[in-house]
Amino acid sequence: MSENVLTSSPESGILLVQLNRPERRNALNVATISALGEVFSNAERDDNVRTVVMTGNDKAFSAGADISEMSAHGFAALERPERRAGWTAIERFSKPLLAAAEGLAFGGGLELLLLADIAIVGRSAKLGLPETRIGLIPGDGGTQRLTRLIGRARATRMIFTGEPIMADEAQRIGLISEAVDDSTALTRALQLAGTISNGALSALRMAKAAILASNEMPLSAGLGVERHAAARAFASPEGKEGLTAFLERRPPIFWERS
Repeated sequence: MSENVLTSSPESGILLVQLNRPERRNALNVATISALGEVFSNAERDDNVRTVVMTGNDKAFSAGADISEMSAHGFAALERPERRAGWTAIERFSKPLLAAAEGLAFGGGLELLLLADIAIVGRSAKLGLPETRIGLIPGDGGTQRLTRLIGRARATRMIFTGEPIMADEAQRIGLISEAVDDSTALTRALQLAGTISNGALSALRMAKAAILASNEMPLSAGLGVERHAAARAFASPEGKEGLTAFLERRPPIFWERS
């Protein structure tokens, strides 16, 4: 595991993943992305992990890809197998993923934030895709995910101009889930993660898969995915426990805290 990524468990069921390159404003080099991929691959298999919260520090969630590395190696730096595998592990993570961001979320840092199911951001934070300003374009999903999230008109303006937006604007246009007072993003994300972790993990996974499918297929096909997932949820032990608990007028017990 790289020292560029720190992990801890602030609460049972929650894995906190922190980018740890403060001297580079948490720039995403190959080693960091690879380490993140290892963390998410392990969390996918760990039954004790029900929710992941990803964060940086008070100065930066991440200022983007490591420019010095890209300058030295060009596009080949983005194509390194361990880097691609790292991004894939995060993209395919099936459990709830929250992000808590303060400071900067630029370029690859914003692209990383876009992989979160719920993004909580401090109000003074700046979010942007400035790649065109140095003659490049977003290369880790920015043109695709941002456009799907906020629409072509807004995404095009952000990408063409490279100008960042503030957290309140990001919330208004649907880029993030919630803008909060500075220095409270992580506290709020952990609070939400605690609530989510008490839920039925199988249902959360199926709901996440169905939500993500809405970006990949037409409505009729997406409704089919949803209906299939709903049938599986009804048949699952957690679904049966939830219905039984409702009828018995008690809170459902979906997991035992370690």
